[in-house]
Amino acid sequence: MTRHHRSLLERFIHAVGFEALLLALCAPLGAWLLGRPMTQVGMLSAIISLTAMLWNMIYNAAFDRLWPAARLARTFRVRAFHACGFEGGLALVCVPLTAFALNMPLAEAFMVEAGLILFILPYTMAYNWIYDSVRERWLARGSNFGAADR
Repeated sequence: MTRHHRSLLERFIHAVGFEALLLALCAPLGAWLLGRPMTQVGMLSAIISLTAMLWNMIYNAAFDRLWPAARLARTFRVRAFHACGFEGGLALVCVPLTAFALNMPLAEAFMVEAGLILFILPYTMAYNWIYDSVRERWLARGSNFGAADR
């Protein structure tokens, strides 16, 4: 099966879809679990989401260059490596941001981030697996998603 290069438009749509669904799940759940106002956790979630979208595009572009899908099958192990690398890089920014926004010590913010990662890792793997499957079906139909953006 022919693999098509992912355009900037497609990367943007992928990142926005990923973050929008995650934000809809995490903001209310986080506010409830942390006993904080929805506005406070929602704003932090939105800032982290924007940061994650940028990181998503950068990280996935680098990942695709280093380990192109045409050369490396996206097995469970590869997807796990991908998800762990993404979340680890994002955590470096999110822990201090969470500590500042929620006025808590870094150690407590780290625990909040660890809880998020335990939720987000399987979400990341599932989202990307489903996205890639839908994308392959779309391309098999002859559609050239985002081709004008190349």
